[in-house]
Formats: sequence, C-alpha cells, structure tokens
Amino acid sequence: MKMYSILYHEVQPENLAVTMHSGDLEVLATPQMIAWMEEASCKITNCEEGMTTVGILMNVTHDAPSALHARVRVVSELVEQNGKIYTFNVSAWQGEKCLGKGVHKRATVNAKRFMEKLHQN
Repeated sequence: MKMYSILYHEVQPENLAVTMHSGDLEVLATPQMIAWMEEASCKITNCEEGMTTVGILMNVTHDAPSALHARVRVVSELVEQNGKIYTFNVSAWQGEKCLGKGVHKRATVNAKRFMEKLHQN
C-alpha cells in the first residue's frame, strides 16, 4: 500500500524569494518549497515514542514560478523504507502546473540521543 501526504499552502510575503534572501523576485522561494516538501514527508513517517526523523537528502528541481497568494499543493509519496531510511517522491503543484519535483530521504533517530550528541560538540 502506498502512503501519501498532501498539504496546501498559500504563498505569503514571508515565503517569497526576495523575503527569504534566495533571490530578487516576488515568487515562491526554493527554500520554502523544499521546507513544505519536508513537512509533507514528515507527516507520513510513523515513529515510535522517543523517535523522530531527520532529513538527510533533498534532490529537487524548481521548474516554474509561483506568485504571491498562489495556492500550492505539495505531495509526498513514501516509495521505500529500508531499515531506518525513508525515501519519498516529492512534488509541488499550482493547479496542473508542476512547480518542482524530486527525491527526499529521511533517517529515523532517537530524539534524545540526537540532541545529546549535538550538545557534546
């Protein structure tokens, strides 16, 4: 059985490339599109108590612009789980226009141990 997550967002001023300093135009910023793809992927993972997932790979193209106040549909499909590694096909859409697409991977980690290691360095 395939697992999907679909989220909807409206492009706000804080989501624009000019605001996020990833470009000079008032269009959806690539980092924001990627963050929405990660958000959709997180909703599919089903971790036990004390566990979470962290992003380990994002390989996407940003193929078309999206303007302020556009409605964006973000889709994540879980295509493989190999041990602690989840692999997703991700995409962002405005109507029938594909804004971007690619592959995202996440790894399952123990949240407490992960943060402890962070603070040891």
